[in-house]
This record gives sequence, C-alpha cells and structure tokens, in this order.
Amino acid sequence: MRRQFGILTLLAALFLLLGNATEAGGDKNVFFNGKDLDGWNGLTEYWSVKDGAIVGSSAPAGIKFNTFLVRKGTYKDFELSFEVRLKDGKGNSGVQIRSKMKDDKKYVVAGPQCDMADGYWGSLYGELFPFGTNGAMMKAAPKDIVAKAMPKKGEFMPYEIKAVGKHVTIKLNGLTTVDADFPDMPDEGIIALQVHSGGAMEVTFRKIQFKDLTKK
Repeated sequence: MRRQFGILTLLAALFLLLGNATEAGGDKNVFFNGKDLDGWNGLTEYWSVKDGAIVGSSAPAGIKFNTFLVRKGTYKDFELSFEVRLKDGKGNSGVQIRSKMKDDKKYVVAGPQCDMADGYWGSLYGELFPFGTNGAMMKAAPKDIVAKAMPKKGEFMPYEIKAVGKHVTIKLNGLTTVDADFPDMPDEGIIALQVHSGGAMEVTFRKIQFKDLTKK
C-alpha cells in the first residue's frame, strides 16, 4: 500500500507540474482551442472568439495603430492553415511569422507578414521589417493567381502558410502565391494575427490547424 501511495503521489505531482508549465507558456500542442483566447495575448477590446472562430474587430470607430493577437511562445518550422474573411471585403489583416514584439502595451509586432487585403492577398510583407525600417514588400503575390484564388463575395478564403528554414510557402485556395527563400527570414519568432489601423474593420479566422514541424 505504501508503495502504491508513493506512485500515486508522484503522478499527481507530475500532472501538477505539467499543468503549471502549460499555463505559464501556453500549450503548443493546442494552438487554438476554439473556445476562448487561452494561450493568446492582445488587446481584448479588439479580439474575441465567436462560434469557434477568432474575430478581430475595430468597429465602430476604427483604430489608429496596427495591433495584433499574439500566440504565446515562439516557433521555428511549422505549417499553419485556416480560413479567413474580411467583412464586406474591407480592411487589412495578416499573419505574422517569425516576428517579435515591438510594443507590449499596444501589441505592435514587427516581422514577416502573410498578407490579407485587397491588392495584397497572398503576399509576404515586412511589417516594420527588415527590423529598424518602416517595412517593405518581401514578395508580392502574382495578380493572376490571386484572381483565380479569390472566393465569391462574402465567402471565406482558404489560406496556408509553411515556413521551413529560410523558405516560406503561401497558398490561397490551394494556389501557390509565394514559394521562395528569404535570406533575412529570422530563424524563430512569434505568430500573431492583425487588426490594421484605419477605418472600422472585422476579420474572422476559423478552422485553424497548426503543425510544429520541429517535433518528430
């Protein structure tokens, strides 16, 4: 009995330790739980979870700065897929990869961004990147491919991102818009979702799937 009690005590302590570690840093195995923003940081007045999707909204007044919902932890090689929609096709959003925090009060992020906006869908843009600059286009998506990929008005856009080493691949609706090496690509960084400055906008991310390619 004493031996059994000792094993049970040890297991309980182990589960408690694992639980505390997950709470402190977020569980990388559960990228988004579909219920709430556990594991994410951002300005809660702009981010929420509705019907199993992450919604970013600056309605009704808009916002004067770009702000982000930041996934806890940092990531190297990964695959990320989701469906995204800009309400009424308005506004501007994106997913930061291998990025870093610039302002932890406003949740301003700098780094490579997989873009989502009229004229920018499927492009890789440098949000305040290269670091120390105001930003620059890293690779624009071909307009003819974007035109073929665009869903009907009001429908969600299937979006895929893959980062391995210095190589980044972006797909819209199954069509490749970026597939290239980027020498300046950081080796590791945060992943974050954007609500852009300007007029009121709303962006919805649903069916989010994440795979950490560094794990075997």
